[in-house]
Amino acid sequence: MNIGWIIFVAIYVLVDVYTFQAIKTLTAKKWVHIGFFLVSLVVLVAFIVSITGMGGSRNMTPFIMYSFGFFITLFMPKLLLIVVVLFGEDLYRLVMGLYSKLFRKEQKFYMPERRRFISMMALGLAALPFGALLYGMFKGRYNYKVLSYNLTFDDLPDAFDGYTITQISDIHSGSFTNAEMVAYAVDLVNKQKSDIILFTGDLVNDMATEMEPWKDVFASIKAPDGVYSVLGNHDYGDYFTWPDEKLKAQNLVDIKELQAKMGWKLLLNEHTYITKGDSKIALVGVENWGKGRFKKAGDLNKAVDGIDDSDFKILMSHDPSHWREEVLPHKKKIHLTLSGHTHGMQFGFEIPGFFKWSPVKYQYKEWAGIYKEGKDFLNVNRGFGYIGYPGRVGIWPEISVITLKKGSNNV
Repeated sequence: MNIGWIIFVAIYVLVDVYTFQAIKTLTAKKWVHIGFFLVSLVVLVAFIVSITGMGGSRNMTPFIMYSFGFFITLFMPKLLLIVVVLFGEDLYRLVMGLYSKLFRKEQKFYMPERRRFISMMALGLAALPFGALLYGMFKGRYNYKVLSYNLTFDDLPDAFDGYTITQISDIHSGSFTNAEMVAYAVDLVNKQKSDIILFTGDLVNDMATEMEPWKDVFASIKAPDGVYSVLGNHDYGDYFTWPDEKLKAQNLVDIKELQAKMGWKLLLNEHTYITKGDSKIALVGVENWGKGRFKKAGDLNKAVDGIDDSDFKILMSHDPSHWREEVLPHKKKIHLTLSGHTHGMQFGFEIPGFFKWSPVKYQYKEWAGIYKEGKDFLNVNRGFGYIGYPGRVGIWPEISVITLKKGSNNV
C-alpha cells in the first residue's frame, strides 16, 4: 500500500472515530458500536479491493460501481455530520472550556460534555443524504422520465411541422442488473410513437460484450423513419486496459456491427436525409468530439460536406462541449444539436421549468435540457443509464421527446 492509500485510510479512520462520538452520546449499546465499525470496515475493504484491482484501467464493473456507491453512501453523510454539526459543537465546547479556565479560574481545564440533542440533530441531518444516496442506488437509477419539448424554427420545411424525435443517450449497458426495468424503459421509448429515434452515444462502458445480454431488447426499439446512432467516448474502449491494440480495434468493430444487427443506423462523420414528399431534413452524425482530454474523432466538416446551406440540419454529437466549440461557429448553420455525455452527474436538484443544479455545471456550461443560442438549439439528454455511482439522485434517467414546429424563432 503506497503513501496515498495510507493517508486515505488514516482520514477514513479519523472520520469514523469522530462520527462515533455522536453515536456514543446517544447509545451505550455495544452491538451498535461494533456494528458501526464493522460495516464501515467492510465498505472500506471492498472499496480498496475494487479500486486496486482495476490495474490502472478505469473499467467500471458492477462490483466496482457498487463498492464505490456504498462507500460514498456511508462516507459523505459522515463528512456532512462532522463539517456542519460536530465540528461546530466542539468549537463551542472548546471555547467554553477555555472561558472556564481563564475567567472562572478552574483548577483543571474542562470541556463540557457533548450535548445529546446536538448528536441527535447531527445524525438526523446525516440520514438525509444517506437515505437519498441509498434510494438512488435501488430506485432512482430506474426512475425514468419522459421530458417533452416543442422547438420552433422559422425555416423548418412545412412537411416536418409537428415531426417528433425521441432521443436517448448514454445507455452504458455494462452497468445494468435489472432486466425487467430495462425492458420497461425500452417499452417507454416505443410508447412515445415518435417519427424517428436518435441515440447519442455510449452504448457500453468499455466492451461490446456488455451489450450482448441486452441487444434483443434494444433491437425492439422501432420508429417509422428508423433508429440512428453515433458513438460516445466510452464506445472506443479507451478506459479499459487491453492486452493488445488489435483486441481494442476489434472491440470497436464489434460495437459497430452490433448496432447494425439491432437495426440501428450508425452515422460516422456522415449525414443522411429524412424525406417527406419533396421536402427533406439533413440528419448529421459525428464521432465523439469532446473539449479537453476527451477523444476528438468527430469531423464536422466531413459530416456536413455536400449539404446545402439552406437545408434544415439536425446534428447528433455525444459531447455537448462540441456545440459551443465547433458547431455554433461553423459556417453551415446547424439548427438542432442533440447530445448527452454529462448524465447531469447523476446527482443534483431540479424543479422542472424553474431551477436545476448539479456539480457538473462547473465543468459544462450546457449539461442538461434545452439551450438556445441565437436561433440554434441544443438538447443535452440526462442519460438512459448510469456509470460510476450506480444510481441517480435528483437527476433522473431521461427519454427526450422533441417536437419540431414551424413558426417564428426569435431571440
